[in-house]
Amino acid sequence: MLPFDLSATGSIAAANNIAASALLHEDPELAAVYEHLRDLDPTGQRFALVLRDTIDQLLNGEITGRYDWKTLFKTEKTHAGTLVEINLQREFKFTDGESMDYCIAGVDVDCKYSQQFGGWMIPPEAMGHICLLVWADDYKTCWSAGLMRIQRELLNGGNNRDLKLTVKAEHRSKIAWLWHKAKLPENVLLHMDPVDREAVYAQSSGQARLNELFRRVQKRRISRNVVRTLAQQKDYMKRVRGNGGARSALRDDGIIIMGDYDSHKQIAAQLGIPVPLEGEFVSVQVTRVSHLQDTRPGVALDGERWACATSADRPERAPSLPTHVR
Repeated sequence: MLPFDLSATGSIAAANNIAASALLHEDPELAAVYEHLRDLDPTGQRFALVLRDTIDQLLNGEITGRYDWKTLFKTEKTHAGTLVEINLQREFKFTDGESMDYCIAGVDVDCKYSQQFGGWMIPPEAMGHICLLVWADDYKTCWSAGLMRIQRELLNGGNNRDLKLTVKAEHRSKIAWLWHKAKLPENVLLHMDPVDREAVYAQSSGQARLNELFRRVQKRRISRNVVRTLAQQKDYMKRVRGNGGARSALRDDGIIIMGDYDSHKQIAAQLGIPVPLEGEFVSVQVTRVSHLQDTRPGVALDGERWACATSADRPERAPSLPTHVR
C-alpha cells in the first residue's frame, strides 16, 4: 500500500508519487523516514511555514525593513541552510542523529538546503546515508523537499576545498519527493504591484504604511511579518487594531481587516475571499446590500447584510467586527 493517495493528486503530483513509490519499495529505511514525515505533516503546511519563517528571519524586516532575498549579505545567505536545519528540528522535534543531523524513525538523516534547485552540497560523510533535500524560492513562491540515499555515482565531481558534491541532474529522479514545487506562503511585499509598493513605502510613518498596504492589497493574505516589516516597532500589532490602528483609519473607506480569530475566518469564508491563517490578515472593502437585490456572497454584521464592494459601489462606513472570539 502506498503512503499517499494518488487519486487525491494532480497528474504531475501523481507522477512524482509513482516515482517515489518505486524508490520506497527498494529502500525500507527510506520508506520509514518518508512515511514518518508524511504522518507528521500530511499537507506540508508545517514544513512550508518553517521555510517562510526562516526566510523572514533572515530578512529581519522589523529591524532592516528588507523584504527581498537579493538584499541579504552573502554571509546571511550562507547561514540559511543552518537556520532551515535548526528550525525544522525545532518544529518537528527530531532527535539528534548519531553521525547525521537528525534521527527520524530510527534512521540517521542529514538535512541539506539550497537556494537554487539542485544546488544541494553533499559532504563526504553523507555517503550511504539518507539526505533530506530542501529548496525554496521566494520569487517563484514554491518549495520542495525530498529524500535521497546518497551514492557516489549519483553525484557530480567537485573542486571545492571541503570536497562537497552536488546531485547530478539526470539522477534527481532518484529523489523521493515528499512535496515537489508546493506553494510557499506568499511574500506580499515582494509580489505586490510595484506602483502600490512604492506608494506604501512613500508614507512617512509605520502606521501610514500599514494603512496604505491594507487599502491597496485587498483579498490577499498578509502575514504578521509584513506588518512587522512596515511598522518597524516592537508593538507592531497595535498598528492593525481598531483603537487608532489601521482598522480605525480605514473604516470610513468601507474596509474591514480580518485576523485569525475564528469569527473573522467565518466572515472571510462567507464573503468568498481568502481566509486568514494563523498570524495573517485579509482586508476587503465591503458594501451594504439587500437580500433581494444582490446575489453576491454576503455576511450579517451590525444587523445588516454586507458583501465585497465593486468599483461601482460608493464607499460607506464599514461595520464593526467581532473581537477576541476564537
